[in-house]
Amino acid sequence: MNRPELLAPAGDYEKLVTALHYGADAVYMGLSGFSLRAKADNFTEDELRQAVAYVRSKGKKVYITINIFPHNKDIPLIKNHLALLKGTSPDALIISDPGMFEMACELAPGIPIHVSTQANITNYAAARFWERLGAKRLVLSRELSIDEIRDIRDRVSLELECFVHGSMCISYSGRCYMSSFLNNRSGNRGECTNTCRWNYRLMEESRPGEFFPVYENDRGTYVMSSRDLCMIEHLDKLADAGITSFKIEGRIKGINYVAGVVKTYREAVDSLRERPFKIKEQWVQELSMSSNRGYTTGMFFGKQPDDAYCHNDVKSYRMSHELVGVVQSVNNGKAVVTLRNNLKIGDKIEFLSTGLENKTFGVTEMYDENGRPVESGRNENIVSVPSVPGIRKNDLIRRSLNISADNSKA
Repeated sequence: MNRPELLAPAGDYEKLVTALHYGADAVYMGLSGFSLRAKADNFTEDELRQAVAYVRSKGKKVYITINIFPHNKDIPLIKNHLALLKGTSPDALIISDPGMFEMACELAPGIPIHVSTQANITNYAAARFWERLGAKRLVLSRELSIDEIRDIRDRVSLELECFVHGSMCISYSGRCYMSSFLNNRSGNRGECTNTCRWNYRLMEESRPGEFFPVYENDRGTYVMSSRDLCMIEHLDKLADAGITSFKIEGRIKGINYVAGVVKTYREAVDSLRERPFKIKEQWVQELSMSSNRGYTTGMFFGKQPDDAYCHNDVKSYRMSHELVGVVQSVNNGKAVVTLRNNLKIGDKIEFLSTGLENKTFGVTEMYDENGRPVESGRNENIVSVPSVPGIRKNDLIRRSLNISADNSKA
């Protein structure tokens, strides 16, 4: 069995570096005007060129998203964007609109095209259609079961990709109009305001002011707020069904999320070489540490009970660990760290490094940029702390929220 690709989000340059550092085979990214994650920091044209060059220097792949549903006024801008990408030569373009697909073939020939999940590929006839047009890869609909994926795999020869982890919205493959109606900001053009996460109550027309709960606790009612997708325990089934690439959602998530999730899935994907596939408790534990709303396997195993997708507590994001800083260098027993939070002598920290999982270290000394001893540091300060064997440049430092409950966040 060929090992599936691990594809990670890169909402900005730092997230790109973090994703590759922790083992992603490829990253996907975009410019704000043409991507379905306009709220991500994304990239300017110059940054995009630099990012592609950086990814290439690491021997990895980079895919550019152009998956909005464009209107007429967008066409000239998209043409200019495609001219830029022709010179940059990413490894693929991620496109959902047929007109944009044709335009990319004409204006940026030679760049492979991946058909976005927004194209709603739910059957083998649609898969064959895109294959005939020349697509290299299909990002399958989130509504497919593993059996349906296997059936599609048997009928086409191009690559298949699916999401295995991250946020899901109450929509059909991401096509949602709630944000447009309530805020005049279209999720289909990258401007979603996450209206399905809001607190809703039911009101009967003839009883104004009387609100009826659907599922409610003391936090409110969240009938449209989905649990996050997590397939860490079932990657072997997806690989056996013919998936070529495992995709992680999260271009607007922080580097704490990107690092922990990518590192965990890297280890799991590498473990697919051994059969039977053995789940490590450490993987499940690690995925609980970064921000999530509880986990579900989505539609992969067919229709599940309602509480397997949503329940009345998923509005409350869960997270057991917070980001402290990023290691910039390691020399002479000291780690130089750019802080992203408050840190003081006596704090307990963890290095997100292979072999150091779940090990805590006390901060016994700290120095500023000039080598002077200090008692504490705060967000954006550069400090040195004692190093331990095994940590590397770009490793993250974090700590348990329980331990640091008395520390205020930066």
